[in-house]
Amino acid sequence: MTTDPLLLIGEVDDATSRLLRTAATFDEADLAAASLLPGWSRGHVLAHLARNADGFVNLLNAARTGEARPMYASPAARSADIESGAARAAEAHLDDLRRSADRFAEAVGAMPADAWSATVETPRGPKVAALLVWGRLREVEVHHLDLAAGHGPADWPEAFAHRLLHEVATDLADRPGVPPMVLRFDGSRHELVLGGREGAPVVAGTAPDLAAWLIGRDGGDRLTVTPTGPLPNPPEWM
Repeated sequence: MTTDPLLLIGEVDDATSRLLRTAATFDEADLAAASLLPGWSRGHVLAHLARNADGFVNLLNAARTGEARPMYASPAARSADIESGAARAAEAHLDDLRRSADRFAEAVGAMPADAWSATVETPRGPKVAALLVWGRLREVEVHHLDLAAGHGPADWPEAFAHRLLHEVATDLADRPGVPPMVLRFDGSRHELVLGGREGAPVVAGTAPDLAAWLIGRDGGDRLTVTPTGPLPNPPEWM
């Protein structure tokens, strides 16, 4: 999967269109229902996605102008914005999602070529601006699944699932306490090793199923373990 932000923006547009189609089916009762995220309703997830788009706009503007600015004013402000937006009417959610996505696309379009190499300060530490479009794509695709509205790992584009799986496996590979495991894609000899190979079980499945399980969004029922036994218990990713 490409890392070029100007190519990835098309993937963001497609993912956003799928998200908007799902959000358009919700009424107020649907929005109040639980999401896959503990303590969050679907309304919380949609409010987060809208504010996340605006947060990425802040970072893109920082990269473009050289003016330091945070993604969110503060962690408390981020939480307050999500809480205040969660219980809005269905049409208000949909309008906010559309408008915030348009602002993100406009901010990407305003970036001069040299601004993509700027470093910005994200909640997860300094990042090169060129990675921000991937970050937004990841947010949209993963949180679409969190809506628990029929969009599952199999609906992720294969390229997205592979990149997500590699990113998460890399992040977790050397983390203290990660259980040894070898991740193997169905029909492939390609493997990812976490926590060491010696004595490690092989966990096999499709890239989307492996990625969703590794980030805690799926129970791993479609995965196989060799030798036969329980799935390892990976640590929380983020």
